[in-house]
Amino acid sequence: MSEDLPGRIAVVHDWLVDFAGSESVLAEILRCLPQADLYTLVDRMPEGERAPLGGRPAHTSFLQDMPGVARHLAWYLPLMPVAIEQLDVTGYDLVVSSSHAVAKGVIVHPDALHLSYVHSPMRYAWDRQFDYLRAEGAERGLKGLLMRALLHRLRLWDHRSAAGVDHFAANSAFIARRIAKCYRREAEVIAPPVDTEYFTPGGARSDEYLAVSRLVGYKRVDLLVRAFRDLPDRRLAIVGDGPELARLQASAGPNVEFAGHVERSEVRARLQRARAFLFAGVEDFGIAPVEAMACGTPVIAFGRGGAAETVAGLEAPAPTGVLFAEQSAAAVVAAVREFESNAGRIDPAACRARAEGYAPERFRSRFLDFVRRKRAEWKGRWDARR
Repeated sequence: MSEDLPGRIAVVHDWLVDFAGSESVLAEILRCLPQADLYTLVDRMPEGERAPLGGRPAHTSFLQDMPGVARHLAWYLPLMPVAIEQLDVTGYDLVVSSSHAVAKGVIVHPDALHLSYVHSPMRYAWDRQFDYLRAEGAERGLKGLLMRALLHRLRLWDHRSAAGVDHFAANSAFIARRIAKCYRREAEVIAPPVDTEYFTPGGARSDEYLAVSRLVGYKRVDLLVRAFRDLPDRRLAIVGDGPELARLQASAGPNVEFAGHVERSEVRARLQRARAFLFAGVEDFGIAPVEAMACGTPVIAFGRGGAAETVAGLEAPAPTGVLFAEQSAAAVVAAVREFESNAGRIDPAACRARAEGYAPERFRSRFLDFVRRKRAEWKGRWDARR
């Protein structure tokens, strides 16, 4: 235990259902704070996925035993603000919340320091509201009216509960801007960890372009499928599954392969072989493009969101890919052709070096520095008033 950190520490995460990007951040936070107790709304993570959490048991909320909570978590969204406020962390000196939904709304003791690492403010309640309503078929009618009222209440709670956080950290400058817009608060940027020890260069390159994504609307895989209809002499492989699969398959040309869900080792092997990695969505950070660069693979990405920060475009001294400015199939086609015209300028070693800046040890160093600095400021502020 570090002498400059208190002994009573709580880490609060939204929910534990599967191991995804926010859970990889949580795992590193727990490595930084081995003495911490873990709190979450719901813990239904399969045993086979929770090894990175170090076997840490989790204190859960009243939602834990609700019927169907793991499969239908969204049904319980209206109850989440109440549930997070019922987690009793008032006996801790330091509370760290890992939040992409409601975790930052946990209520802490007046003498405790609350630091919140925000993956994003609630996307569906703020700027992604209209995408969410379209995806749920709730743009109009009674269902739409009820959902808009719910999202309005969530926005009010989300803004109010930000007042209980002493300092924010964000996973990207993009999210720091979203925090400033939603909460009118500053946030320090600490990029999330990427497993650069696992994702490494290796193997011969093929002529295949690759996308790895959940097949949901906002990921904009449809733009890639449409683009490769206009690039019939190039091959695209899409790894991932989701509700958009059938629609995407119906619109794809014969040069597009849908590989479905594959094991992590196969994802790595495909990244190592790919000619370039394609990424058309707007992500808070976007771990997949960094994993591709860790394999020495160039990235062709929409130049907004996290990818605009992680991928060095052709204008950079050591480019690692191509950034396109418009979210359209035509822009993807133009970017692929621009990449092929400039492929000799993109060095796999530069891609790898760029990715190494996001290695887990870098995250741990920056995160612990953030905690220690804010802890020292907090102690100094209140000690001076005694």
